[in-house]
Amino acid sequence: MSHCNTRVICGDILDFIEDPAIAGDKAHRFFPNGALVIEAGKITQFGFEKDILPQLESQSESIELVRYDGKLIMPGMIDTHIHLPQTEMIGAYGEQLLEWLTEYAFPTEKKFSDRAYASKVSKHFINELLRNGTTTALVFGTVHPQSVDAFFSEAQQRKLRMIAGKVMMDRNCPDDLSDCAESGYQESKELIEKWHNVDRLSYAVTPRFAPTSTPEQLKKCGQLLEEYPDTYLHTHLSENKDECAWVKELFPESADYLGVYEDAGLVRKRAVFAHGIHLSERELSCIADNDAAIAHCSTSNLFLGSGLFNLKACEKHGVRVGMGTDVGAGTSFSMLQTGNEAYKIQQLQGEKFSAFKGLYLATLGGARALDLEGTIGNFNKGCEADFIVLDSEATPFIKFRLAKAKTLHERLFALMMLGDDRCIEATYILGENQYRRDRTPQFVETTS
Repeated sequence: MSHCNTRVICGDILDFIEDPAIAGDKAHRFFPNGALVIEAGKITQFGFEKDILPQLESQSESIELVRYDGKLIMPGMIDTHIHLPQTEMIGAYGEQLLEWLTEYAFPTEKKFSDRAYASKVSKHFINELLRNGTTTALVFGTVHPQSVDAFFSEAQQRKLRMIAGKVMMDRNCPDDLSDCAESGYQESKELIEKWHNVDRLSYAVTPRFAPTSTPEQLKKCGQLLEEYPDTYLHTHLSENKDECAWVKELFPESADYLGVYEDAGLVRKRAVFAHGIHLSERELSCIADNDAAIAHCSTSNLFLGSGLFNLKACEKHGVRVGMGTDVGAGTSFSMLQTGNEAYKIQQLQGEKFSAFKGLYLATLGGARALDLEGTIGNFNKGCEADFIVLDSEATPFIKFRLAKAKTLHERLFALMMLGDDRCIEATYILGENQYRRDRTPQFVETTS
C-alpha cells in the first residue's frame, strides 16, 4: 500500500451531475486525458491532466501517479437491489416469481443459519461485486441475523460502503425461515445497534415483501424506522401480477400494494422498493411525494417473466430510480449487463434508453436512490474515491467494435451492450486498488 499523501489517476474520466432525462448532454462530464486527484480516500479535484498536473508539481515527492491511458475511469457502480444468499442458485430454471421462491430461493436461504457458510458466501459475493465494478450495494440477507453479521464483517474488512439487513417474515414461508413480529424487531434492533453507521456500513430494515409479513410485523418495521430514522427500508413491490393479486387478498383494507407499506409508515426517504413494475398513478405519486425510490431490476424482470418497467412514468412523476441486479433472479452481477437488459425493456415499449441514462442510473442515480449524493456516485470534491477503470479493448471483438465508434455515446453504448466483468480492469475503494484484472483475476484483500 502506498504511503503517498496524494494519488493522481490519469485516463479518460466520465461522471454525471444530473439525470440525462432532465439535463440532456449537460448531465455528464467527460475529460479525455483527464486526471483525478485523491487525498485521504476522497476526491479533491479532477479535470484535464494538462491543467491539473502542473498545479501539483511542487508536491511531486508526495504524489503517486497512476496511468490508465486510453481507459475509461468512472465512479463505482451502485447496485440498489441484490440478494446475498441467492448467489449460488443464480440461473435456476423455469419458474415465475412465487414458484421460484418456493422451489429455489427458500431452500438455499436455509443454509445461512450456519455462520461459517454465510461468511464463505459473503466473501465470494463481495469478490464478484468488485470484479464487476460494483462498489456499493443494497443487500438482502436471510432471516438469520448471522447472515448479516457475516456480510457486514466481510464488507468492513474491505472498507466498503454497503447497506444490508436481516429479512423479516412471519407468515407464508417455511417454518425454519420464519421469525415473528417481536423476534424480527429485536434481532433487527440488535443488528442496527451493532452495525449501523459503523465505518461505511448502514442498516436496512428488510421485510421480504408484503405477503410474508403480518400487519403486526410491518408495524414493527415502522417502529424501527421511527427509532432509527437514518436507517433504510428495503423490500419488494409490484413485481409480478399474481403477487399483486395475492397482496390484494391479504390486505383488503389497503388502497393498493404500496398502500400496505404506507399504512405501516414505511414509505419515506431512504425507502427503496425493488421492481415497481405494476404501479398505479397514485402509487407513483406517493413514492415521489415521500422521497422514496425504486430499484429497476431488468435482468430479473425478464428472467422471471415479471413484466416491463415503465421508466417514463417514473420520470414523469419525478420518482428516484436506481438499478439493481437482483441476483439470483437477476442473471448477472454486471451493471453493464443490467443496462443492456434495461435498454431492451424500453425498446419493447417503444422508448429510448441511452448509454448515458444507463450509466447515470448505475452511478449518480443509484446514489440518489440511496440518499447518498455527495458521498458516492460522482467525482464532486469531497466524494469518497470509489471508482472503476473500464477497458474498451477487453476482448478482441469489443476492441474491434469500439474502434469503429465515432462518438462518446456510441463508444459507451457498445460497451453497455457488449461489456461485462471482463471490461473491469480495476476497482478502487477509497482510492486504494482492491481488484485488478490480470491474466488471472486477483483480489487485493486487507488482512483481518
